[in-house]
Amino acid sequence: MDFWPELLANSWGREFVAGGFGGIAGIISGYPLDTLRVRQQQSSKAGSAISILRNVMATEGPSALYRGMAAPLASVTFQNAMVFQIYAVLSRAFDSSVSAKDPPSYQGVALGGFGTGAVQSLILTPVELVKIRLQLQNNSYTKLHQADPYKGPVSVVKNIFKTEGLKGMYRGLTITLLRDAPAHGFYFYTYEYMREQLHPGCRKSGQESLNTMLVAGGLAGVASWVSCYPLDVVKTRLQAQSLSSLQQYTGIVDCFRRIVKDEGYHVLWRGLGTAVARAFVVNGAIFSSYEIALRCLFNNGSIQTENAI
Repeated sequence: MDFWPELLANSWGREFVAGGFGGIAGIISGYPLDTLRVRQQQSSKAGSAISILRNVMATEGPSALYRGMAAPLASVTFQNAMVFQIYAVLSRAFDSSVSAKDPPSYQGVALGGFGTGAVQSLILTPVELVKIRLQLQNNSYTKLHQADPYKGPVSVVKNIFKTEGLKGMYRGLTITLLRDAPAHGFYFYTYEYMREQLHPGCRKSGQESLNTMLVAGGLAGVASWVSCYPLDVVKTRLQAQSLSSLQQYTGIVDCFRRIVKDEGYHVLWRGLGTAVARAFVVNGAIFSSYEIALRCLFNNGSIQTENAI
């Protein structure tokens, strides 16, 4: 019964909880668009996001857009709390010359984000593997190569352990690391830079408006996705296959070469529009929810609502 009061009694605990709120808001607000993005990436024959949406609604129902959400939702509190905590530490560790009373330099922000993305990939790889398997379950590719349908995240995990072992849970780790490390550098750099441009002085005062949080967070998400999108396409293709299905690709380089040869370079940007739209919505929600929750937990006063942009 004393767990929550003790957790919220220190700054780390409050930042942990705020990170959880941000992550939950991001998952719920952007998951349908994420499902459309994954299906677009898996096959060049899938059609546009609109056509996929119509087909899913007609054949599988609205709930299909949220299939696989339990896996990232279950881990999102710890994952986002970890991301913000590691970033806070690393952004200062990479530039110790900055006073503790001042915000970290942009160089520290970028390097801190890079390190945060690298560490996060260790947790994110199994979660995204399960999510992708569920999101693609009822499309034509998976119907052709998968013998038995998955009943949920637990069913996917059991199948992976049975057919591929523990190593199978980390299928796609290398490509996730290559994607997330630089993308998080762009992510945090863009957020810190844009919030300061939209609301000068807010990096030190911490009193930016809600509009600033939404726009800066949204632009940060867009920047990070644009910087790593081709790698995300390759990651989706690699994690979609398993030992029990047809092995199309032997590795990252083979996957890259074959999809470009078979479908052209444009396939590396397939679904980018959907990803960018989702990124703006999701990351605006993440940063806004995080900052608002943090202010409430720290009792720093009411949220500013004036338009500062």
